[in-house]
Amino acid sequence: MALWMEAGSEPKTEKELADLDAISALKQSTAVELKEKGNEYVKMGKKHYSDAIDCYTRAINQNALSDTEQSILYSNRAHVNLLLGNYRRALLDAEDATKLNPSNFKALYRAAKASFSLNLLAEAKEFCERGLQLSSSNEELKKLARQIDIQKSEKERRDAEVSKAVSSAKALVSAFETRRLKIGKAMYQELTGQKKPTLDRNNILHWPVLLLYPEVMSSDFIEDFCETDMFSAHLDMISFAIPPIY
Repeated sequence: MALWMEAGSEPKTEKELADLDAISALKQSTAVELKEKGNEYVKMGKKHYSDAIDCYTRAINQNALSDTEQSILYSNRAHVNLLLGNYRRALLDAEDATKLNPSNFKALYRAAKASFSLNLLAEAKEFCERGLQLSSSNEELKKLARQIDIQKSEKERRDAEVSKAVSSAKALVSAFETRRLKIGKAMYQELTGQKKPTLDRNNILHWPVLLLYPEVMSSDFIEDFCETDMFSAHLDMISFAIPPIY
């Protein structure tokens, strides 16, 4: 029988060819049956999602269907993995589905959703664009594309803020080092709040300065004391409390 043929050998007799055709037909039938069974498990709800994945996997492993049908199997398994929150597996399955059939719209949509859930915004955008080329009026995909654009803009804004903060911090540290300043531990934050030294565009430091008067249990806080200022300029603006005379 063809079932017992050596690996790499070609069927020679009509009997061997018939056996191979029968085996191929059986595998195709098994794959289709497993696919339909997997679909039924999905409809039965979350408790049966693992059964659905098992069915789709076994159907894929039959390797008996056309590329288009195999693509559907991978896409279906991607769908279940999305439902389970297995976004990385869903993305891999959806990508395999699109490789087998670049026109598989559902696979592109699921690849976009999985990429978006993994914060792979560039990839998600690309899958959306490919999907919209196939179905430009699909509302779900258009909505997902808008969500991706919003999150992408937000990410770019956050990245810009972080980059600016890092750059400012480096410039401030450099200014301290140039002036050979040593910065100690923050104190009296209950009086100064979160004010910190800043460096302006002219490379001039501005300090928050706290003046303490222990004799009268009082203080003054100068939020912006430029390093080029004279103390007298600020002291003239401060009203000192005069202790009572007994």
